[in-house]
Amino acid sequence: MIDDVRIDCAMCAMLNRSINRFIEIDGAMDISMHTSSIIDARIQLIAERIREATRLTIMTGAGVSAASGVPTFRGQDGLWRQYRAEDLATPDAFARNPRLVWEWYDWRRQLIAGCRPNAAHDVIARWSKRHGTAVITQNVDDLHLAAGTQGLIRLHGSIWELACWGRCPQGATPWRDDRVPLDQPRCPLCGQLARPAVVWFGESLRREDVEAATSATACDVFLTVGTSAIVYPAAGLVHEARRHGAFTAEINLEATPASSAVDVAIQGSAEEILPAIHRLL
Repeated sequence: MIDDVRIDCAMCAMLNRSINRFIEIDGAMDISMHTSSIIDARIQLIAERIREATRLTIMTGAGVSAASGVPTFRGQDGLWRQYRAEDLATPDAFARNPRLVWEWYDWRRQLIAGCRPNAAHDVIARWSKRHGTAVITQNVDDLHLAAGTQGLIRLHGSIWELACWGRCPQGATPWRDDRVPLDQPRCPLCGQLARPAVVWFGESLRREDVEAATSATACDVFLTVGTSAIVYPAAGLVHEARRHGAFTAEINLEATPASSAVDVAIQGSAEEILPAIHRLL
């Protein structure tokens, strides 16, 4: 009798564990389905607003190019040898050791040369052909241009363009140089060292680019994609768009400081969410 009771108790315990496990799985499925429904509803809302918009502005960051294989240079991706991007992408670093800085940029250029636009780039390129659309990017990889994006505003310049480090009059205007590898190039006009024509830490953005980006905040829909929303002045553009009365939306893998300020925030990958929005247009 005692053995029978023990067996019955053991069976009850096993049954309870099975039921609890089923409840956990079923509950997780319910949560997953609920989350998916919320995302679908938000995708549909963004698509509706884009359809109705006459002026659409899209701002992109490193998250858009991540699926193409371009490192974000944040966290573990932010290290090259023992250096951080903040240690190398400065005028002082270049003045101290131009060879080291160029080695880093040459490594990046070779890496990016093997990358191709992903589905997010392709969708944005299609949207850029709509009248009244502006595309602003913080990326320097030029994958938007490779995808065919029109009227691109490059806030931080291009890794594929160079400028004269000595700022000679003719070399002050950036020129394109797609060569890889590239070993300490020089200005073809004065012979001084050339530098990457990107905006380094501690430098100001080009006035023309800031003016164009600010003007683009006067829109009906402002969509920020794959950006951390912590680098100013770019991070302030979505707030400026809200002040203009724009519908604002954010698509990013993680929540950002802008997530609570926009009308709609979706946590997801740009290469999945943007095509889903495009299919509804």
